[in-house]
Amino acid sequence: MSETGLSIGFIGLGIMGLPMAANLVQGGHRVRGFARSEQTRAKAAEQGIEAVGSTAEAVDGADVVITVLPDSPDVVEVGLGEGGVLGHTAAGVLWIDMSTIDPDTARDLHARSTAQGVRFLDAPVSGGEAGAIEGQLSIMVGGEAEVLESARGLLDLLGTTIVHVGPAGSGQVVKAANQIVVAGNIQILAEALVFLRGQDADLERALEVIGGGLAGSTVLQRKRESLLAGDFRPGFRARLHHKDLGIVQRSARAAGVGLPATALVTQLMQTLVARGDGDLDHSALYAQCAELNAVKP
Repeated sequence: MSETGLSIGFIGLGIMGLPMAANLVQGGHRVRGFARSEQTRAKAAEQGIEAVGSTAEAVDGADVVITVLPDSPDVVEVGLGEGGVLGHTAAGVLWIDMSTIDPDTARDLHARSTAQGVRFLDAPVSGGEAGAIEGQLSIMVGGEAEVLESARGLLDLLGTTIVHVGPAGSGQVVKAANQIVVAGNIQILAEALVFLRGQDADLERALEVIGGGLAGSTVLQRKRESLLAGDFRPGFRARLHHKDLGIVQRSARAAGVGLPATALVTQLMQTLVARGDGDLDHSALYAQCAELNAVKP
């Protein structure tokens, strides 16, 4: 597969997908994108993406298909349903699913794609909206190593850390582990901020010095300014992180491992969603923690 001037069918032009597709256009590829929302399709057209009216139109004649969708059922529907990816792609096409879904679903899609002669990678991402815009995502890839190598030039336009982590489904397993770390980090950061407020500390200075030491993290770096401003506009929606932690819980149960701290953070994320804040950024865990302590974030 040539890595220049590819025809790419891109399904899912949300907070993450739209800037990813735009980066592929800037890299010299032809991108036909589909999203259900007419408003989203209009935004895509502004980025040089050819906005089309269906999955079938997006993938017809494509060299590569990329999906960035909210959940396992969405990927299954787009991939296997009427008018879906496998119904409109030829043998030899590469399908890269960059959604975060259940590992077993990824394995099943890999098997079905392979049976049809379509190459499949599960390649979920981490880095949030900022990473998608900047082309600095971390991409964890499951599938055949040689298939990844054939697509590496394309993925280089989307991320700076691209790692083959194992056979089909492994990308999703590693992404689930990533989501454990991110959720736990946000919750502990939220509690640290509430603690600092209780001591009348200067939050900006405190986070500056904390960020320069062992407690520093990408979460702190990316979320610092919005946390200080109490700005919880979504870069990654809490309801999607709640979905991801559900994948963790199911996979952990199937593997027979106990994750007590993760279970607690999962319940806190579920509470955030249950109270109606699922469309806020996942850093709104701080708002919830602040409210429990009767302080304003």
